[in-house]
Amino acid sequence: MDKKNLLKRLASLGFPLLEAEKDEEANSALADLVESGDLRLWEGFPVVLANSADRGLFDYDQVQGHLKSRPAKLNLGLLVVFSLALYKTLGLKFAWADKLFTLFDNKKMRQQYEKFLAALKNNQDFVVQGSFMSSQRVKAAFDNYFKQAQAHLDDLLSVKEVMGVEYSLSQVFSPKQKELFLKKLRNEKLTKTEKEYFSRAVKKRVLALANPELHRLSQKLLQSL
Repeated sequence: MDKKNLLKRLASLGFPLLEAEKDEEANSALADLVESGDLRLWEGFPVVLANSADRGLFDYDQVQGHLKSRPAKLNLGLLVVFSLALYKTLGLKFAWADKLFTLFDNKKMRQQYEKFLAALKNNQDFVVQGSFMSSQRVKAAFDNYFKQAQAHLDDLLSVKEVMGVEYSLSQVFSPKQKELFLKKLRNEKLTKTEKEYFSRAVKKRVLALANPELHRLSQKLLQSL
């Protein structure tokens, strides 16, 4: 495995933040990350998972399909579970995380999840397949990711609030629509195709969300639930 090439591919999934162009490339890069066995790269796995899944690029079955050995497939499961434990520890919610968690609905993985939670909450090192990983470095990698990804919003919202907004957006928009919504909000340049799609599909929903009467009625409905 060419580590330099792997790092370039991971750059499109959060090291640093750029855009992955194809889901096959994203899942292949994640598989290579798992197989690398590099603890420092593994500490950034929650970043890569969050960034790829939030963009609709992550497919657990596809990543697993790229892995040939049983130990590598087991490592994938452990890395996903520890990532989910990290999100829980930080109080972050992702629309895709609950569905992903159901893949590990067995006693062994539940126990491993609880061990990861305890270690992360207490800033203790934890073991993945016989190797120690640093809770502090894992959290630092994730914190640095959000400092880059949400720098323009940090003046207004905390990271937890930002993720709450992104979670809500995921209930209204498809992954691609949410991506364009955020790019437009950040004043990032859109391609001609993206502009057309934004105008055709996203703008209408934005106008509906901005309607004060709809907001009032929604609040009234929530009070009656």
